[in-house]
Amino acid sequence: MAKTSKTWAMLHAKCPRCRRGDMFTGRVYSLTTNRINLDCPRCNMHFEIEPGYFYAAMYVSYALNVGTSFTIAMLTYFITGNTTSPWLYTGVIIGGCFLFAPIIFRASRVLLLY
Repeated sequence: MAKTSKTWAMLHAKCPRCRRGDMFTGRVYSLTTNRINLDCPRCNMHFEIEPGYFYAAMYVSYALNVGTSFTIAMLTYFITGNTTSPWLYTGVIIGGCFLFAPIIFRASRVLLLY
């Protein structure tokens, strides 16, 4: 059985050791659970690699949110050309952060594990 590429495994939130087991239960946008597995279902790697791992993931999540907010603000400026309405930017940025929250939740943990 050939080993999967690291890039593919990261994009699909697979285990960093075996690159086959799912790191999360449920889909990204799901009304049911969206949790990280404690262990890989295939190779039994423990995903909390050190104490405080999930606290460190919050810092990665914060950095991803800042980057997302900046990108959304720039796109809003280029699409609307509006520079006078702070409410437009506030609403669009907050809406975008809520829309991308499940993706950022997963991406921060995957990036930190890899």
